Amino acid sequence: MHNTIQPKVTLVGAGPGDPDLLTLKGVKALAEANVVLYDALANEEIMNHAPKTAIKLFVGKRIGAHEYSQDQINQLIVDNALTYGNVVRLKGGDPFIFGRGSEEIEYAESFGIPTFVVPGISSAIAVPAYQGISLTKRGVSESFWVITGTTSDRNLSDDVALAAQSSATVVILMGMSKLSQIVSLFQKESKGETPIAIIQNGTTPQEKVGVGTVNTIQQVVAENKLSSPAIIVIGEVVKESSKFKGFYEEFIASEIR
Repeated sequence: MHNTIQPKVTLVGAGPGDPDLLTLKGVKALAEANVVLYDALANEEIMNHAPKTAIKLFVGKRIGAHEYSQDQINQLIVDNALTYGNVVRLKGGDPFIFGRGSEEIEYAESFGIPTFVVPGISSAIAVPAYQGISLTKRGVSESFWVITGTTSDRNLSDDVALAAQSSATVVILMGMSKLSQIVSLFQKESKGETPIAIIQNGTTPQEKVGVGTVNTIQQVVAENKLSSPAIIVIGEVVKESSKFKGFYEEFIASEIR
């Protein structure tokens, strides 16, 4: 019986939260899954694309729940592929953007298991887009940085200090606990007046947004009770969004008064 099993692992990016932002290729991969290993997805509706008969294992990190280590997840992927065949590893956003997807692929390949990757729409791009923030804009921003706020050793990435020196749009994921450090790095570069937006639970009905400048954003966060998971967008493009233009025009007028 087991000789007929064809092990296969497909890493699928589930997108940033809106279930309609899953790709068609992702839907097709899920429809063929024998096993789905999934993270704490922003929207579990996505799981409806998997067959009812598929084994569904939650392996994400949730406070108060059993946390699988990355090594355990790697082993589960391989064990399930060898036992049941077609495994879909479903990860929020894009599996290769701070998702440790490459480690999972490398581990499966070390057992000779064929692997495939279905890219996902990253929250780094989609969440600002839903607020009308264009990360690049002619005459305003020529590039953007996407940085993790918290590195594997729980520190703020050194790249934030470098990004603060550039004219690029800066997108920081998982950075809310480091907001005061981020603010001081930008203030050090005389960027206190730079527009900044913080978007919590982006692309979902629970979305909350706060906008201001590097100097005011901590007060905005406190007033709006913003917390993780949120994306921090820093740069002139924030005030170019039609949603926030009015706020910044009033803000500048009140500064002049």
